[in-house]
Amino acid sequence: MARPEIPVTLSSSSIFSLPPQHVFAMADDLGYDGVEIMITQNRWTHDPTKLDDLAQRHSMPIHSIHAPTLLFTQQVWGSAWTKVARAADLARELGAEIVVVHPPFRWQGSYATDFADGIRDIMQATGVTITVENMYPWRVSGQEIKMYLPHYDPIPQDYDHVTWDFSHAATAKMDSLRAIKLLGSRLAHVHLTDGAGSPADEHLLPGHGNQRVVESLHYLAESDYDGAVCIEVSTRGQQYPGHREEMLAEALAFTRKHLARNPATQGEQH
Repeated sequence: MARPEIPVTLSSSSIFSLPPQHVFAMADDLGYDGVEIMITQNRWTHDPTKLDDLAQRHSMPIHSIHAPTLLFTQQVWGSAWTKVARAADLARELGAEIVVVHPPFRWQGSYATDFADGIRDIMQATGVTITVENMYPWRVSGQEIKMYLPHYDPIPQDYDHVTWDFSHAATAKMDSLRAIKLLGSRLAHVHLTDGAGSPADEHLLPGHGNQRVVESLHYLAESDYDGAVCIEVSTRGQQYPGHREEMLAEALAFTRKHLARNPATQGEQH
């Protein structure tokens, strides 16, 4: 029996300037397979009833929830453990398969030191898969600042499940294809984007940076990977009405082309 195609979903952070209602409509219009909801200060992202209504209206399942563990969401949902636990509860209520969290900041005390075990406890309590996302070093005036504990690279850490982000990898000057191979079955989710290696987290359209995106998608298509590929790109540079939609349509077409489980396409390059 042929394996099903890997679903391609759209992150609400790709249209960060718009309310979360728009991600369902855009994903529906463009033909995505589902969405990822990033929890922010917007209360629509906290409400399972409203989110489920949107998912049902657009026939657009919520595949993943991004917990508010970013620097700019530090005021959302209280303590660090509360953020993770509430995100897992929301995912369970919505039937989402994945929760994405960032590694702890260095100042977060026992949350940082007990992180891996605490994540396992919440997974066991909720039945939801919690994945830790790769990050990158912060650089100021050419100097690297240690922001995450134990490290921004999840590969050597004691995490059961990982989300791999190509833009973060570019900023960290890491090879995503090599990382994906090293992670093996621990890779549970992918944030597909790209980067050119700038100190800034660029979130370029896939194929517009220097990461081995095409080869990575080919590898995933031929592997036993059974997660989703979530498009998480920046569309803030839109130049005219409809440009954002064109960017997201391009990202979807690119991803589907190179994820196609068809040996005849495996030699193609973008």
